[in-house]
Amino acid sequence: MSTTTLAVLVPLLPFLGAVAGLLLGRSAPGFVRPLAVLPALAAAVLAVLVAVRQGGGPAIDTATELTPTGSVPIELSLHLDGFAVLVAALVGVVATCVQLYSTAYLREDPRYPSYAALVSLFTSAMLLVVYSGDLMVLLVGWEVMGICSYFLVGHYWETEAARSASLKAFLVTKLGDVPFLIGLFALAADAGSFRITKILGTVAAGGLDHPTLIALLLLAGVAGKSAQFPLHTWLPDAMAGPTPVSALIHAATMVAAGVYFIARLLPVFTASRAALVVMAVMAAVTMVGSALAALAQDDIKRVLAYSTVGQLGYMTGALAVGDRGAAVFHLLSHGAFKALLFLGAGVIIHAAGTNSLAAMSRMDGLAKRIPDAFWTMTVALLALAAIPPFAGFFSKEAVLVAAEHTAGGHSDLVPGAAGWIVLTAGLLTALLTAAYATRLWLMAFGGRGAAAPDHGREPVAMTGVLWLLAVPSVAFGLAAGPLADWFDGRELTPSVTTSVLGTGAALIGVVLTYALWQRATARAAAGIRNGAAVPASVAAAESAAETPEVAEVTHDHPAVPAAPAADPGRALLGPLHRHAADGFHLDAVYDRLFVRPTRAAAGLVRFLDREVVDTYVRGAGTGPRLLGSLVRRAQTGNVQSYLSALLAGAVVLAIATAVLANVNAGS
Repeated sequence: MSTTTLAVLVPLLPFLGAVAGLLLGRSAPGFVRPLAVLPALAAAVLAVLVAVRQGGGPAIDTATELTPTGSVPIELSLHLDGFAVLVAALVGVVATCVQLYSTAYLREDPRYPSYAALVSLFTSAMLLVVYSGDLMVLLVGWEVMGICSYFLVGHYWETEAARSASLKAFLVTKLGDVPFLIGLFALAADAGSFRITKILGTVAAGGLDHPTLIALLLLAGVAGKSAQFPLHTWLPDAMAGPTPVSALIHAATMVAAGVYFIARLLPVFTASRAALVVMAVMAAVTMVGSALAALAQDDIKRVLAYSTVGQLGYMTGALAVGDRGAAVFHLLSHGAFKALLFLGAGVIIHAAGTNSLAAMSRMDGLAKRIPDAFWTMTVALLALAAIPPFAGFFSKEAVLVAAEHTAGGHSDLVPGAAGWIVLTAGLLTALLTAAYATRLWLMAFGGRGAAAPDHGREPVAMTGVLWLLAVPSVAFGLAAGPLADWFDGRELTPSVTTSVLGTGAALIGVVLTYALWQRATARAAAGIRNGAAVPASVAAAESAAETPEVAEVTHDHPAVPAAPAADPGRALLGPLHRHAADGFHLDAVYDRLFVRPTRAAAGLVRFLDREVVDTYVRGAGTGPRLLGSLVRRAQTGNVQSYLSALLAGAVVLAIATAVLANVNAGS
């Protein structure tokens, strides 16, 4: 079987699994789990096989015209290069892990059949984006992911939080998709084709008439899909969905799609130095702001959500300095350890009965209750904090090396200012990332207080997946050397300067957070001895189910003692903590700038429609109705009345005629 045929089957199998799951979910529930896991597993195996066959060599291109349009053709095409085949392998592996994990995590969920089918469709759409060589076909997968995220984030639709989060995710990403679509059409108009290879050829020949405008329009869509400032606010709220969905969205699909799109079309963006500076500023603000927000979150999933936003900022920063190899390397590395982090968080929530770090910090021995999650989460957090020799260290260093190279003026396409912006923000974010990773680990596994509940071993389908993902989280960084040949040939290995700076910043973050945690723990213990305690209502709110998922997947909620929580984030952020916990009030700003004016305008339109337009419409009907009622009164059915009226009318006309005649004669 040819490589292109195998590549066609990779997105097709999950799609067929999704269709079969939706059709058979109610009538044959026994087939639901096999239809969820097996197509994803087969797609993952085929994606790995395609990657092995492609081998980092010349890109494989094939195309057939989908339909004649009379102008710019739309083609079903495949473009298989090193970037595409490796990202597809990541998507397949993570999707398989998520489907397998979900069979145990959501085993009691009555809507599991539709959930599994939507996850399969989500996977198929992302694989279509990865392999597609035509931008219009890519757009189909791009939009299908958007609608799948709407349904999956709103899985627990009975609650207001889930409904609001799904609607917010859909609307914010669509807000970016509008300029994105305009940018695609402008790009195709300049290049005369939606085919990626022809577009890149046009760019190389200097054929783009409006490179800055096109790049900025496309960047708006990427900001929405990949949750970059200022369109990042939907992603933390999307934690209202099931945890496995979060793992899929954050690690291998939706949010990765925007970064991957820029990597495929990077020459379009490097054709505009202004667009690269804008991208660098966007990445820098995203990195630092999300890291600060992560330090102040109590929900373990929201910490990881802001972490994803920041790591996507690293990838965008690498693209802003013109190194797509470093960006995709970090995308692959991040996909492994972020999937592990979310799935590990699911095990913690499953065992602890809460997603509140403050509540976990009052439980003693949680690490001993869930040893698999403890050790694998430790590995993933070390990778997130970029501690050598874990995978995150090598991929993050590749980004910093690319930024250092550009900042030194060694790039002809990218302004040095972009390099300095990304490098400075990247180093500061390295410190903050290590700080919030350490805070999460200490609060989740270093709690003091009542013994954590013991519900026995977690299902093998959940713990086995964690150990599988732990392998690339540890060892994937060793692939930095060989991966360079799969990408653009640029070195991805760390340099001494960035290694010292980046690792030093991370270690400072770890040590500082640990010291502040020790102090906070001592103060909390002193507060208990002195009789100071958190109000019972606060403790109950923290330990209770903060999302419908907690009630769905956990055991009985443990009783959490009403004691102060040892949170080093408060000491680290100081007066900034309150603002960071609320995402720096961006939602409130957007509410005042956009939501309220839009609602006011809608209210005005509704008033004009109901009170003005409808008044004219009703008046147009009222006039003839009144006239008709008057005429109806004259219709008595009495012939004598009709003759009398006729005679009277004739007399009046005769008199009027005589009067007018005399008047005319006198004049």
